Amino acid sequence: MLDWQAVDTVMLDMDGTLLDLHFDSHFWLEFLPRRYAEIHGLDPEESRAPLIKRIMSERGSLNWYCLDYWSEQLEVPIAELKREIADRIGYRPGVELFLERLRASGRRTLIVTNAHRDSLNLKIEKTSIDQQVDRVICSHDFGLPKEDVRFWAKLQEVEPFNPQRTLFVDDSLPVLESARRFGIKHLLCITTPDSQMPGRVIEGFDATDDFSEVMPPL
Repeated sequence: MLDWQAVDTVMLDMDGTLLDLHFDSHFWLEFLPRRYAEIHGLDPEESRAPLIKRIMSERGSLNWYCLDYWSEQLEVPIAELKREIADRIGYRPGVELFLERLRASGRRTLIVTNAHRDSLNLKIEKTSIDQQVDRVICSHDFGLPKEDVRFWAKLQEVEPFNPQRTLFVDDSLPVLESARRFGIKHLLCITTPDSQMPGRVIEGFDATDDFSEVMPPL
């Protein structure tokens, strides 16, 4: 599936690619609606659908990922609430061995995430994932989400890379399409980002659910 001889730099999404997206899915779709109703004295069933609709309306924008934005909009301490279920944070299967093999191969390895810094810091605290790569890049530092093709040019200014010799792995099709438009040659999609959901059929990109299928040679 991958020609590792043609890859010098590996960029990896975090949530849904390296870490199980179930933590985030559960937080935004189940836990937050319940705690939001409790905090504001609302009926959980009546308030859930409008809340989720409000959140989904920002999908693809930087606000979608911004904990400060949602804390202000919803008047709830999002970062603090995430800590209440932090025990659900965990790696996807095979990720730690994959990262170990990448490090042993000598390739430049980056986490490139849309996660807000508070969310990123919580996940680093729970997994030490930052110790498994050369650098962690947060899109909030550039003021653009990965879905925006301009993000990649800004990234290239601080982390020079050759798009023709870069592998990028993500679970988001809009993000992968943005990377493709920028010119990143080697793209891979994760089929099952949330361990509690069925796998997806991916069209238009190479895809895998098992990093053992794409291990770099030693």
